[in-house]
Amino acid sequence: MTRKALSALALVVLSACSVGDEYVRPPAPPPAQWKNAAQGNVWPGSDWWRQFNSPRLDELMARARTANFDLAAATARVRQADAQLGVAGASLLPSLSASAGETRARASRAASTTTTTKARHTSTTSATLTASYEIDFWGKNAAAVDAAQAAAEASRFDLQTAVLTAQSGVATTYFEILGLQERIRLVKESIANSEGILAVFSDRQRAGTATSLDVAQQESVLATQRATLAPLERQMRQDYNALAILTGRMPEEFALVPETLGGLAVPVVGAGLPSELLARRPDVQSAEASLRAANADIAAARAAWFPAISLTGQGGFQSLDLLKMMTAQSLLWSVASTATQTIFDGGKIAGTVEQKRARFEELSQTYRKAVASAFSDVENALIAVEMAVEEVESQRRAEATARRAFEIAQAQMAGGIVDVTTVLNTQKTLFSAQDALAQARLSQMQAIVGLYKALGGGWQAGK
Repeated sequence: MTRKALSALALVVLSACSVGDEYVRPPAPPPAQWKNAAQGNVWPGSDWWRQFNSPRLDELMARARTANFDLAAATARVRQADAQLGVAGASLLPSLSASAGETRARASRAASTTTTTKARHTSTTSATLTASYEIDFWGKNAAAVDAAQAAAEASRFDLQTAVLTAQSGVATTYFEILGLQERIRLVKESIANSEGILAVFSDRQRAGTATSLDVAQQESVLATQRATLAPLERQMRQDYNALAILTGRMPEEFALVPETLGGLAVPVVGAGLPSELLARRPDVQSAEASLRAANADIAAARAAWFPAISLTGQGGFQSLDLLKMMTAQSLLWSVASTATQTIFDGGKIAGTVEQKRARFEELSQTYRKAVASAFSDVENALIAVEMAVEEVESQRRAEATARRAFEIAQAQMAGGIVDVTTVLNTQKTLFSAQDALAQARLSQMQAIVGLYKALGGGWQAGK
């Protein structure tokens, strides 16, 4: 039989000795189309936040990419996983070690059968190389490498998930600051307007054309408006601190000159095709990589049922005379093969295999849930964007109507046509409408960010 034939036969035998099952992705068919309306089939780009046309947001994203604490930790976990892959891969290669030493010994005269009274001293010098190799006949070590490889891939997907989470967190927090800034501005304008009306009523009270009740009612309105200012400012200052942490800075070091919410562009986000979503969600890819690692762990656990075969070789020199150290008569060598088979372990191997199988089943369900959650996230985000557009339009119309009513009431009050109650009511309505519109605009921006995140940002597998 030729050498090539022997090699082919060896490959067949080794492949037949594999004790693992081939990985099969759990069934998770995507929907044919989105249940809720999507604006086009174009996926977001990797720099999706630039669609808001916000230079300040661009700066914050750049800071977060280089200084975010969670991203730094996720990057370190990738390095750990890569190092662990190197450790696992070492089991597929022989190990080689070298040793050298000198031993000085004195023999016991009392234990000697000779009559000599002189103590015997000996010196032994040695230098050896030792090589060992475990034949991975059952694929145990290869399965461990496969598991480590899948774990390393999962760590990279987790890093991408952390990037997307940090980016969406920066955008959401920044927009919330802009929304609170707008609401604070409206409150201050309303307070200034209420103070002007209060001054008019106070003048009229002194002139006898208004009552103390009129003044008290306006003072109550003014106090209520002032009371709404402190919670908004507190929340905005806390959001500044949160944004500082997201960009890797201490709150004391963070400075920001925000833009206005109304000055930003409102992007039109396409949802792409449902069949492509799973390749664009790093969390789903991470769940599948963990599942592949668990499948490889089963193979490694099963291999423990079978004998472990090791080869060991040693060669070197040993001599009592240093001058004869490197001569042929000082040469030593040994070659050994060892086969170890577990006879009884109290069910340890069986328990390990069952534990790995149960772990695989757990991660299989985790993967299926990740897939279902991915499609659900997109559907919910599409709903949120659609409803946010309608809410903004409704609140804009309500604000315009309330403004006209308030302006008419002010004019009629100046002409003595309506009383103070009408003015106060229209004033409250206008303030509520303005505040609701600011919140609706904020909700729209945050809904768009949520849709970008649900779509996986601009990331996709293989890039």
